Amino acid sequence: AMSAPYNINDRMDSLSHTYIPFERLINGDDLKFSAAHFVAHDGFRERLHGHNYRVSCRLYGQVFRDGLLIDPQHFRTTIKSICQEINGRFLFPQRSNVINSKFDNGQLVMKCQDGCLFSFPESDCMILPIVHSTAEELSHYLYNRLIHTLTPEFLHNRGIFLMEISVFEDLNQAALYRQKIPMSL
Repeated sequence: AMSAPYNINDRMDSLSHTYIPFERLINGDDLKFSAAHFVAHDGFRERLHGHNYRVSCRLYGQVFRDGLLIDPQHFRTTIKSICQEINGRFLFPQRSNVINSKFDNGQLVMKCQDGCLFSFPESDCMILPIVHSTAEELSHYLYNRLIHTLTPEFLHNRGIFLMEISVFEDLNQAALYRQKIPMSL
């Protein structure tokens, strides 16, 4: 038997997410940040370098009463704001197990496992609750920031139940984090 055609009004208040009828992609040249970093893990540290990162996001869910998953301008403004906080900074992975750090007279002083010392003005650093400053962990960080900023309640009320964040280190290399929207914080 054939199923009835999809009627947007029949699914308006449904919390059943058995399939994904709608997807919204939000990306563009304005969703970007430049930052310095190095990846360090047991027995390895890469040289200090930087990237011109780009960010994109996909939202999945049911269309709201206004015919949209979400107001794309509101969502874009939220992502841009987070990108601006990071832009022009050194990305410090606060939870690293191979970088010892301290704050001394407005400086972030780091000693790596290999003995290298770095010192940056604290105001030039973005202290991140991550272990490694990789695109993978940055995409997870951005997902969490968006969830806390927009709130799970708001996203669920809109019918959004899944979000993907991609962080591009260059045009051909990106990491993607995908997770269901939690029911609460």
